Amino acid sequence: MIPADTPPQSPRGGAETPPDERRARMTWSLVAEPQDALALLARARLGPSAALELALDGSARELLARLGDQLPGDPAEPGPSAPLARAERALARWRGRLAGLDLDAVLEDADRRRLRVIIPGDPEWPDGLDDLQETAPHCLWLLGPGRFDELAGPRTVALVGSRASTPYGEDTAGSFAAELASRHCPVISGGAYGIDAAAHRGALAARDGDTLAVLAGGLDRLYPRGNTELLERIAREHLLVSEAPPGTAPTRWRFLSRNRLIAALARAVVVVEASWRSGALSTARHADELSRPVGAVPGPVTSAASAGCHRLVRERGAVLVTEPAEVVDLLPGGDAAGEGRHAQQDELDLLSPADRRVLDAVPPRSSRPLPLLADDIGFEERELRAALARLELLGLVAVQGDRARRPR
Repeated sequence: MIPADTPPQSPRGGAETPPDERRARMTWSLVAEPQDALALLARARLGPSAALELALDGSARELLARLGDQLPGDPAEPGPSAPLARAERALARWRGRLAGLDLDAVLEDADRRRLRVIIPGDPEWPDGLDDLQETAPHCLWLLGPGRFDELAGPRTVALVGSRASTPYGEDTAGSFAAELASRHCPVISGGAYGIDAAAHRGALAARDGDTLAVLAGGLDRLYPRGNTELLERIAREHLLVSEAPPGTAPTRWRFLSRNRLIAALARAVVVVEASWRSGALSTARHADELSRPVGAVPGPVTSAASAGCHRLVRERGAVLVTEPAEVVDLLPGGDAAGEGRHAQQDELDLLSPADRRVLDAVPPRSSRPLPLLADDIGFEERELRAALARLELLGLVAVQGDRARRPR
């Protein structure tokens, strides 16, 4: 646990020295929702400490004067949308939470639970979160021995999908995750039922595989309860992450906010299985906005569980992926070690039409006399032999005496 850098202060202020940035950021994570647009704007423009001072003792008009009248919109916010009314509501909700806040007690409890906090500028803070700019989290709460910046590094892949998954989707997520983890690609997901859990389990099954779970609630109350054993294992061996402080219950809007973190932390996002309106599609949307490659695994055209994946391919230009190697290709630089997997197909594409016709005429499971092959395709025997010699050099056919066959 990172210790406090300043003496304890009243939640309502009063001390001559303002809270330092680390304490201010932790306080903001406790009093503002992850995507409280005004809190994020105030922190970005004024700095965490100055914004917190204003939240403690400033007026709505002062807040507006410091931020400007062009406040970011929030369709879910009730009441009048006039800037002054929105500023008044923001101050009221922040002060309502600040009134009962004891930051030091929260930190002591987090320390007992072996949680730690990181903020921008810390060595462990992943670079990918900087792409969120003003919507980057105030701070992040971590549980586990994994080093965050390495787990969310240049080869990290997010595998996401519906909670209401099918056996096909779960098997695909697990096998993809196991193969990616064995290729030293950490697998990130949200720890939920369905595709998320299958992805985490697949990565854990790989030898030396790494996985990272980003949760929507506090790390002191693992959710969903049915995945407690899985999440506890990830916490013991890898890392759990949340922007929600301890004591925070997971809610739908926090899940949607969490999805932007998964998109930012990954270098490629793959939707394994998702229905037409699955929440996993929001992760893909965030990834697209952050210029992260997005892949989608196809499913049966009759399956409603894959309708969202097909929608991503059709409407948003997602890359259709059918094997882990194609997922690795989405990462920056691809995978030099996997370049040879299409060598056979590349050789076939480079064949001349005449050589391809000869190859197609050679039986797949038996040999055929050369005179009959020449007759089949209308070649002279010397033309056939020249083509077979080229194909034999490529390892595509084998000629023994006067007969040709495919290599065993």
